[in-house]
Amino acid sequence: MRKVIGIGETVLDIIFQGDQPHAAVPGGSVFNGMVSLSRLGIPVTFVSELGNDRVGEMVCRFMRENGMTTDYMDVHPEGKTPVSLAFLSEQKNAEYLFYTGYPDRRSEMACPPVNEDDIFIFGSFYALDPRIRPWIVELLEYARQRKAIIYYDPNFRKIHTHKAIHVRSTVMDNYEYADLVRGSDEDFLNLYDRTDMDAVYRDEVHYYCKTLITTHGANGVRLFTDNLRLHFDVSAVTPVSTVGAGDNFNAGIIYGLLKQGVGRRDLPGLHAEAWKHIIRSGMELSAEVCLSYANYIPIDFAEKFSQRYSELKL
Repeated sequence: MRKVIGIGETVLDIIFQGDQPHAAVPGGSVFNGMVSLSRLGIPVTFVSELGNDRVGEMVCRFMRENGMTTDYMDVHPEGKTPVSLAFLSEQKNAEYLFYTGYPDRRSEMACPPVNEDDIFIFGSFYALDPRIRPWIVELLEYARQRKAIIYYDPNFRKIHTHKAIHVRSTVMDNYEYADLVRGSDEDFLNLYDRTDMDAVYRDEVHYYCKTLITTHGANGVRLFTDNLRLHFDVSAVTPVSTVGAGDNFNAGIIYGLLKQGVGRRDLPGLHAEAWKHIIRSGMELSAEVCLSYANYIPIDFAEKFSQRYSELKL
């Protein structure tokens, strides 16, 4: 059975309404989507690092409760598990402050097995960190050698905009490893100071990766491939929190690819009707996670969604 392998930061997300903390949940850009995929019955392996502290213990317990292995979580004897503060605006969008306590010397984490047509997802600033970049590249090389589908989400936050010019070459390298890039319009604004996604695809992404999905909040989703230019409208929702919306969009796309049996060789020639179902899956998971302070879809929703998807005539 195909599986999903993810690598990224693990944090405790503390979500604020105004100046008061309202919820605290395990999180992280790739982590959030992996939890939702596990709840949907997909075998997942998450690779990350934690501090040997109470927060790290809480995260590992949460993972086990959600059917995720902790075998590839590197627990540092020194250092602390990172914390993220998410301050929600009136529109329920988040501005972030990150507090990390990684030790000065970080060991290389164990590499899980990867098989052909597994899906390997990575992204956020974690994939650009020069302190662990050689190890990230090693994993990407291995995933490419094993013919996995490599999925990259830049997830480039406004807080990192001042570093954009310094990391663009590394982002470009990540595009080259990727079979599919998914980013929000804000990611590309923060990276390139550009709002024209046609130009971003043409000038920044296409030479390295032929498939790009861009998300635009209430303004929908766009797909760019060599053969297709598609736009998808999104249904209006009244969000409680948008933390995890993009991460769960990724989870929905990955779920759709797996359920439709799309392998690495199939991706370049995928037809519009198949993309319609795949992107609809991403939009549904993204909308659902906006209805609570959790960073992942509810278990009861996951059960109903997987049942409904299996009944589709694809």
